[in-house]
Formats: sequence, C-alpha cells, structure tokens
Amino acid sequence: MRPKINFTPGPSQLYFTVEDHVRTAFREGIPTLSHRSKQFEAIYRKSVDGLRTLLDIPENYTLVFTGSANEIWERIIQNLVEEKSFHLVNGSFSKRFFEIAQQLNKKPEKIEVAMGKGFDASMAIPAGTELIAVTHNETSSGVSLPMEVIAGLRAKNPGALLTVDAVSSLPYPAFDYTQFDSVFFSVQKGFGLPAGLGVWLINDACVAKAEQLLAKGISIGSYHSIPSLYSHALKHQNPETPNVLGIYLLAQVVEDMVRRGIQNIRKETEYKAAILYKALHDHGLINPFVQEKVNQSNTVIVAECGEHTEKITKLLVENGMQPGDGYGAFKKTQLRFANFPTHSKEQYELLVDTLAKV
Repeated sequence: MRPKINFTPGPSQLYFTVEDHVRTAFREGIPTLSHRSKQFEAIYRKSVDGLRTLLDIPENYTLVFTGSANEIWERIIQNLVEEKSFHLVNGSFSKRFFEIAQQLNKKPEKIEVAMGKGFDASMAIPAGTELIAVTHNETSSGVSLPMEVIAGLRAKNPGALLTVDAVSSLPYPAFDYTQFDSVFFSVQKGFGLPAGLGVWLINDACVAKAEQLLAKGISIGSYHSIPSLYSHALKHQNPETPNVLGIYLLAQVVEDMVRRGIQNIRKETEYKAAILYKALHDHGLINPFVQEKVNQSNTVIVAECGEHTEKITKLLVENGMQPGDGYGAFKKTQLRFANFPTHSKEQYELLVDTLAKV
C-alpha cells in the first residue's frame, strides 16, 4: 500500500532520507552505543556542528539535548526565572508555556489575543520582568510572529532575557540570534524525525542567570539544570543517557539539509506556502484562518473549512493525503497543513489541485 503524504503538523512526515539512516544506524549498533564513548561524543559534535552551519548559530550559543520541547518549557522557567516571566499568548501552545510558569509557582503575566491574531510591537512589558517568552510560530493557529516584533521587545526591554519557541518554524526562519537569548525546538516537525528529542540553544546570559539563581539557594532543577547541561555539552555529552539514536539521526538529516542548501529550503518553503494560500484565497468554500498576511505562517497553514471540513478531509485521504485536524475547539471546522522541508513542491501542487476539486 502506498503511504499517505502526511501533512499533520507534528509528528509530521519523516524526512525522505530517514529510513536509510535508520538502517545504517542499526547496522552500526548506534541504538546501544554508550553515551560516554568517544563514538557518541563524535555523533554529538557532528549534530551540533551541523546545526551551527545550517542555522548560522553564533559561537556564544551552547546547544543541549532534552527529551522534548515540553521539557524545555519547564527548564526555562526553573533556570531563568526567579519570580516574573511575561508571555505572549495567542494559541494553545503559548498558553501552555504560561501555565507551566504558574504551576512552578512563579508570578507570570501575559498579554493574550484571540486565536489567529498577532501582536503589536508597541506592547508594554511589566517592570521587573526577568524573561519574555514568545512563540515564533503558534502551531495551533498558524500565526507567525514577525521578527520586527521580537526585535522591538528586545530593544525596549534590554534587562530581560528573551526566549523563542521555534518548534514548528525551524529550520525555515533566518533568525538574528542577537535578538534573543534562548531558542528551542523538537525534531518531529521541521526536521522530519521521530519524536523524542528536544534541542535547546542557550547563550552566555542564560548560563549566568541560572548560576545566579543557584547561588541564591533557589532550586533550578536537577540533572537537566542549565549548569549541568552546559558542563556536559562542553564535553559533547549529556548528563544522563540521552536519545542516542535521535541525536545520530538529527546529525545525518542536518547534513543532508546542509548539502541541499538552507536557501533552497527557504525558497521552496515560501513557494509552497504561496500556492496554498492563493488556493485558499481563491476557493469559494474555504479560506485562510489567519487573515493578516504579516501574521501568516509559512510552515503551518491553517484552513477555515467550516461545515465542509469532513468532506475535504475525506477527499484528501482518498487521494493519499493526510491533513492535520484543527486544534482544540477548531477540530471540526479547520484543517492544518505542515509545510516542512520533507514536503516536496510536487506534493504541495497535488494538494492544491485536489483542494480545487472541492
């Protein structure tokens, strides 16, 4: 049976080279490799060096591995906030980050807008904010935060750390890493890998803040505190046994993407997004959920389908394509389409042609 083209926004379709890399990994015994071996250190180093090349990450950032992006939410609040964080909330995932700060007994504040809406760069941040948390690409709603909004937050709040959730946008965006202190993602979306690995980029200011809290006697967690992760990363290791296979596969896929060229990946992403948004705009029965072009994500595109959702889903599945459901309250009225490097231009053209038949 021919496998469906998976447009769900996470876990999404595997990158087309993953199957071959998995076979190689099993032949070479990677899944049972000691995480204290020189061979693993070489795999760790290759993964980190490849990401630095692919994403143009500055040297003042350290890359560490966790179990998931959800875990990184917790580690950020534990390690970088004594009392006050501020959250930009415009969907389910940005809201969950805020709720984690509440659950960890901090004193977070937020500015919240409706699903499908973005933020004004002139927003005021409360005095005494230690950390500003922004979601670059809200997976639940298909809203992307313009980089000028992040730059405005940075310029107006130089005393606060700024962390960016890039779970469903990287490797597409060309980030200016001077505009923030921490960025994180997980591999089951844009990198087209099996779930179970989070990647967290932290700069020197994050390390200093965690050490400052620790010196005050404040609990910042245990084996996955920033000082622990940082000290092990300098040796190309993790504090505990990590997802060795996941780190190996990430290194291989990143190498494939570097060979392909990040500029080519970005141009293809924009082409695919453009033809799907045009198809939604021109369609008589369905529309883009995010109306303002400046806020439309190029990597998670949400269609407002209303009463036609079930019919459209059935047609796509019959033609070998699996769309993502709408999120939460929008499950029965929306469809979400991942636009990641693993999705080819031909697959997107097929998607557009099929939608035109509705």
